[in-house]
Amino acid sequence: MITKESVIGDVLDSYPDTAPLFLSMGMHCLGCPASRGETIEEACMVHGADADALVKKINDAIAG
Repeated sequence: MITKESVIGDVLDSYPDTAPLFLSMGMHCLGCPASRGETIEEACMVHGADADALVKKINDAIAG
């Protein structure tokens, strides 16, 4: 299960199909080293996005 504390790089490594969900929240720097080491919560704070909403979308997507 993905949480707000999950590291973006780990999520993308395990579930590459979730990349569009990050992009849709304004996180267009998924390939940069800093973003790959950030948690979802940290990235959402920087981008002014709702971490809980993104986590829900990611978990819904990986659940099928």
